[in-house]
Amino acid sequence: MNDATDRPDSAPRLELRSVGVELGGRTVLDGIDLTVRAQELVAIIGPSGSGKTTLLGAVAGFIRPRHGAVLRDGETVTGPGPDRAMVFQDDAVFPWMRVRGNVEYGLKVRGVPRQDRAVMVERALDLVGLRASADLWPRQLSGGMRKRVDMARALAVDPSILLMDEPFGALDMMTKQRLQSEFEEIFERLQMTVLFVTHDLEEAVYLSDRVLVLASHPGRVAGVLPIPLPRPRPPELKLTPEFQELRGRLGRLLQSADAESELEDVVR
Repeated sequence: MNDATDRPDSAPRLELRSVGVELGGRTVLDGIDLTVRAQELVAIIGPSGSGKTTLLGAVAGFIRPRHGAVLRDGETVTGPGPDRAMVFQDDAVFPWMRVRGNVEYGLKVRGVPRQDRAVMVERALDLVGLRASADLWPRQLSGGMRKRVDMARALAVDPSILLMDEPFGALDMMTKQRLQSEFEEIFERLQMTVLFVTHDLEEAVYLSDRVLVLASHPGRVAGVLPIPLPRPRPPELKLTPEFQELRGRLGRLLQSADAESELEDVVR
């Protein structure tokens, strides 16, 4: 998988410089500044309308900023590329393809030779625990397994930056917690760079190295909370006083962002 260890600490993997986005004549993001190091997981939370998904779209290259710039390894992002992969909340599994075919799809589109594809697909299936289910149809899978297929397809292309848009938001609590723990292990193993949008404060603290809090109307940075918890992070970590204290601080930051957003609405 992608190795980011050869990059100097002074060179960020991802930068957003005063990024502003307008959609339909409305300012969705305004003056977003963010630097993400290689091998760092940054969670993004904020009230509805704060532009969390739009921010991921700008990093992915799906949305062109009206102001500012998005840079990957110092190069301006001008459109989608194989160095960035996204996992959405709603599963994007193709029902007419078996699990292996779904995971292989992105590699096929990019023209990866068949022999190389086979190796990369098997590696991705192993990472998410789907090797034994590789020949099943999506209709035979649970919601959690379908989400694993989404993750495997994204990981198979070996992206430098993984973008996660509330990937576990539609799952039941037990499945969600299990996938959080599995994803934490994958992140540790691959040492990826990840932007992870979530509404779940516990999820943000458990998975991230930092949490970016956005205020809304328009979306802007309301605060950043470092998460100085050691890795690896077993699920039991959520029960510790240190974890709960960070969750409380994050909740207060989010409440402040909500209040700031409401004030903007009143002023406007």
